[in-house]
Amino acid sequence: MNLADMASITPCNEGTSSRFGTQSLARGIRLMRTIATRPQVGWRLTDLAIACGQDKATVRRMLACLVEERLVEQRASDRRYLPGPFMYELGLALPQYGAFQRRADVIVEEFALRMGGIALLQLRSGSDFVCAIRAGTVQMTGAMVYPGGRRPLFTSAGGIAILQTLPPEEANAILIDNVNQEIKRHGVSRLTSLQKMRDRSERHGFGVNFGYVVPKSYAFAVPVRGLNGAAFGAVCIIGTPEAYGEERLEEVHGALLAVQTRLEAAAHECGL
Repeated sequence: MNLADMASITPCNEGTSSRFGTQSLARGIRLMRTIATRPQVGWRLTDLAIACGQDKATVRRMLACLVEERLVEQRASDRRYLPGPFMYELGLALPQYGAFQRRADVIVEEFALRMGGIALLQLRSGSDFVCAIRAGTVQMTGAMVYPGGRRPLFTSAGGIAILQTLPPEEANAILIDNVNQEIKRHGVSRLTSLQKMRDRSERHGFGVNFGYVVPKSYAFAVPVRGLNGAAFGAVCIIGTPEAYGEERLEEVHGALLAVQTRLEAAAHECGL
């Protein structure tokens, strides 16, 4: 099914929370997830309410509670809402992830230097990905994903690489969710470009983006799997058309597979 055809399909998880009596909790989690998409820029109250599909009064009440619990903080200079320190503190309860992050930092940095591009480690977070590591100093106007940034899976070569590993039913459910997110935030203008990236990636069997989404920003990615065989993330390399023309596709793929092996070994040793 094409992405444009998914636009009219309601995500299958809508309404589930209310049936189980956890609607308020689900709304709060959704609010925190949305705030985490702009960890540096932050959110205005009005924009948050629109993005979450909730009224301002409800969002204001939830934010007051989240700020009090330090899950969210409000920047004094512009009153925008940002992720709070308690989000980080909760993560300390999972030391295996911190251990893997430290080992992966070295691997991804070496990879970026060797390839002369921008290397990313992206972690799956439900139907989104979160950028865990960004390395490389190449100037790329379109490579605006930084650590902590969150995007729908289908918007990046790394996310596509993860989607390719999922059962068709699960992948389709995520794509429906992603398309709805895309249309809500950006309209339908990018769906054709995102479809081209998806089709090209399917043809090659890994994430391939020859500047379809952002002109002159080429990106390639392979999944990173945990001990259970499931892809928990992806490693991605981004560069210019001059650096990563189509004639280098096989070479780039081989380099990605090599760093994939190193990252997976590190993840397994850390118990992931």
